[in-house]
Amino acid sequence: MQTSSANSTSNLNGHAKYSPESQYNLPSFCIDETRPMKVVVVGAGYSGIVAGIRFLQRIKNITLTIYEANAGVGGAWFVNRYPGLACDIPSHCYQLTFAENPNWSSFYAPGPEIHDYLKSVVEKFHLNSYIKLRHRLTRAQYDEESGKWNLTIQRPIKEEQEQSRQNQNGSSQGEGQDNLEEIEDTADVLFTGIGSLSRWQWPEIEGLETFQGKVIHSAQWETGEGDSGPKTKWEDTVQNWGDKKIGVIGVGSSAIQIVPALQPRVKTISNFVRSKTWVSASFVRQHLVSLANGDETVDNYTFTEKDKQKFKDKEYYRGFRRALESDLNGAHSATLRGHPLQQGARKIFEEIMKQKLSKKPWIAEHLIPEFSVACRRLTPGPGYLEALCEDNVDFVPENIKRVTSTGIETVDGKHREMDVIVCATGFDTSYRLPFAFIGRNGIDLNAKFDPHPRTYLGIAVDGFPNWFAALGPNTGVGAGSLLIIIERQVDYAVAATLKLQRERIKSIEVKKRAVDDFDAYLESFFPTSVFGEKCRSWYKVGKEEGRVVSLWPGSSLHCVKALEHPRWEDYDYELLDSQNNRFFWLGDGNTMADKVPGSDRAWYLDPKEIDIPELK
Repeated sequence: MQTSSANSTSNLNGHAKYSPESQYNLPSFCIDETRPMKVVVVGAGYSGIVAGIRFLQRIKNITLTIYEANAGVGGAWFVNRYPGLACDIPSHCYQLTFAENPNWSSFYAPGPEIHDYLKSVVEKFHLNSYIKLRHRLTRAQYDEESGKWNLTIQRPIKEEQEQSRQNQNGSSQGEGQDNLEEIEDTADVLFTGIGSLSRWQWPEIEGLETFQGKVIHSAQWETGEGDSGPKTKWEDTVQNWGDKKIGVIGVGSSAIQIVPALQPRVKTISNFVRSKTWVSASFVRQHLVSLANGDETVDNYTFTEKDKQKFKDKEYYRGFRRALESDLNGAHSATLRGHPLQQGARKIFEEIMKQKLSKKPWIAEHLIPEFSVACRRLTPGPGYLEALCEDNVDFVPENIKRVTSTGIETVDGKHREMDVIVCATGFDTSYRLPFAFIGRNGIDLNAKFDPHPRTYLGIAVDGFPNWFAALGPNTGVGAGSLLIIIERQVDYAVAATLKLQRERIKSIEVKKRAVDDFDAYLESFFPTSVFGEKCRSWYKVGKEEGRVVSLWPGSSLHCVKALEHPRWEDYDYELLDSQNNRFFWLGDGNTMADKVPGSDRAWYLDPKEIDIPELK
């Protein structure tokens, strides 16, 4: 070992002898005396709820706050309330591994039921006291000196505070407007669970603002807002639409559910479709058909009381779940270019779509695409194709030229009168945040993500220490289970926080080289998959060609394995102690058990601590 001190001498073997300059005063804490950690979670959807549970479960001496912009928990399942909203994968695959629900009403659960499930998880794990509703993050900036995130949050002014303010100012805002204030907070670790489906966007269509009827976005359905969810059901909002002419713009997941839900309740529907798409059969359909006693025509299945009684047997229920998850995760090969499963899927889907459109076969010519199955997100469409064949439904493949005060004009010159226009036109999937997010050296994340996001495994970004994300860029899946990925992303963030706490680290920041290497892997993987083909998809931020920014480069199981064992060598660290000694965290040579009378000093003999090898 080479030394720079003139007073140092060396042993014959080349190792440095003890040097007085290397000595420092030992700290007074024990090795397992946990330092306080302040963690802020942004968002109370699936990922934010899981994060809240796991941080509290695994980290001692923690202060946790979960900020949620909406009036209730649930994320996308709180916001979205449109007609026909339902889970498009089996309900039993859309629950957390540690929070089983044997009481799902149907194979594909309706949206409100999923929202109720999330509320029940929050209640079960006592998260309500940690969640701040109607608290919207408006700015986050990393402070390099303290190693903390400085946060600005906007929230409604409490009634008594607002009354006092009005009395002082002699004025108030207009009726119906929120009176807001800003508060400040800090975090040692910031975890965001915002996702890409939280910021809906209007279509760029000339004249949309001139329409004299009702214009609704699918993500802003008017059911009224309460603390626990919608005040009214969507069915009640359309009960007087029997004489209405409805235009539905789009052919994504929302439109495919809205059209069949509205079709029997309205006078006419015109579905404006600019892109072709595959409308898939139900996922893991063989299980659905089996539950329905072999009925090949079934689109959903309502669980009987007998079914639910069987689900109370934990061993049976977990076997049922496992079979569903296993088959759901088995579809990855069908997303690879040239794979036999991909070729087989194309043939099957084309046959199914033509059969269901047999009453209006011309629609198939405009709807069945040339691109591969799964290039766009696959959406099971129970009843959608059948609804297109109904007499009161008009399928419109022509592009929209403009919206007038009374309806929609297409490029072929035809004008259709409308009473209501429903924009099922999706979300901003660019992963750009709707607030300032500032890292080291004043770098704004949105600027850094131009022209596209570059991350480390989708969960961290160089220049943004002590921040981890769920549902970030390139962490979605085109086939397979998403929730297990969310759970593992949270596990990763919790493990990093434990490392910060245990080793008394000020900051953890992924290396730029690691980000570059992951980016190169992305560029190498997607040409092998159908996701990189030419088709308009939110996987590519709504473009036909370009970078795939939403999907993990591999199967869902591949992502789980990638996150299983963090590569801490891919990070740079700053230490808290002024000595800058990597072993400062060893403390004073004691454990808490050494110092505290009556402590268990043989905890390693506890049965749960012993790893007994299996004898063969």
